[in-house]
Amino acid sequence: MKAIVLAAGYATRLYPLTIDKPKALLPIAGKPILNHIVEKLEEISEINEIFIITNDKFYMNFIYWLTQNEKNFGKKIEILNDGTTSNETRLGGVGDLEFVIKEKKIDDDILVLACDNLFEDSLIDLIEFFKKKRTIINAIFELEEKEEAKKFGVVEIDKEGKIIEFEEKPQEPKTNLISGAIYIFPKESLKNMEGYMKNDKPKDGPGFLIQNFCKKQEVCAFIFKGKWFDIGCKEDYEKVQKIWK
Repeated sequence: MKAIVLAAGYATRLYPLTIDKPKALLPIAGKPILNHIVEKLEEISEINEIFIITNDKFYMNFIYWLTQNEKNFGKKIEILNDGTTSNETRLGGVGDLEFVIKEKKIDDDILVLACDNLFEDSLIDLIEFFKKKRTIINAIFELEEKEEAKKFGVVEIDKEGKIIEFEEKPQEPKTNLISGAIYIFPKESLKNMEGYMKNDKPKDGPGFLIQNFCKKQEVCAFIFKGKWFDIGCKEDYEKVQKIWK
């Protein structure tokens, strides 16, 4: 299994914090957000490589981060540059995912994470769940207030835990279950992903893949129970800094 961390955004909603520094390298509890993510990936024995995809503007920031942190990690980590230089020319999460798969000729199961996810749960149970299901998995978090779900991808699941509908940032959420931007795609699904990219469909985030695939094949939800934060704007970042210890 390969892990792909999507870190090629420009985080304009976090300005001025991210004018010269990528969101993934902002500190939380004394270390970059990316360190928290990689530490979770380090626990997964099935993962043999971690790919971190960024853009040309922040590529050297990540290279420097890797030189400073590589000795602390046991898994092979590679930084990839998608070649974009601005928010207007970004490939989007789906575009970057395709870029990594093609660039590294990946023919394996992949665990995909957005770089702005800070979560408490271990990924071990998620991996075990995937091994039993052998289908696309989307990690789900349950919010206390349905109103808060307006800012995220909202999912509906059936009694068996299958995702039957995915709606991106709805004005009237049908549930308080949201996608946490943590996904597993079995290698068998990568060809379907390639087909998606050839069509004129949204490429901004992997949630759009879930929205598309859940209508055509089995996509299962795995509900996380611990704390989870999406660091999308300056207010979110300040809030997490106060809570996360």
